[in-house]
Amino acid sequence: MTTLEAPAKPKRTLYRGDPGMWSWALHRITGVTIFFFLFVHVLDTALVRVDPDTYDRAIETYKNPLVALMEMGLVVCVLFHAFNGIRVILVDFWSQGPRFQKQMLWIVLTLWVLIAGAGIGRQFFYLLTEH
Repeated sequence: MTTLEAPAKPKRTLYRGDPGMWSWALHRITGVTIFFFLFVHVLDTALVRVDPDTYDRAIETYKNPLVALMEMGLVVCVLFHAFNGIRVILVDFWSQGPRFQKQMLWIVLTLWVLIAGAGIGRQFFYLLTEH
């Protein structure tokens, strides 16, 4: 008589689908985004010394709703990168950090949503009203 066995459960790797994996990926993505913003910011600010008229035209192009939405995205990126960076520092340098890393991730996400929501709300206010 043969018995049927349930198929073996696939073995999960350390990060596959785990919130820690998404935190790691978002940390890198937001870091690259912030780097490119800073690169463009330094270049357009350097235009002041090279050609003030070109600088003025560049600044005028930033005064449109699409750039305002990109600024909102930048706020979201900077806040996540900063809060998650603090979590990574705590995991690395606090003796209890690895033990509490999931709880700290949920704290980071909660703070991120609350503060980013307030920041984006304020930016939408300025975008939609005359000031």
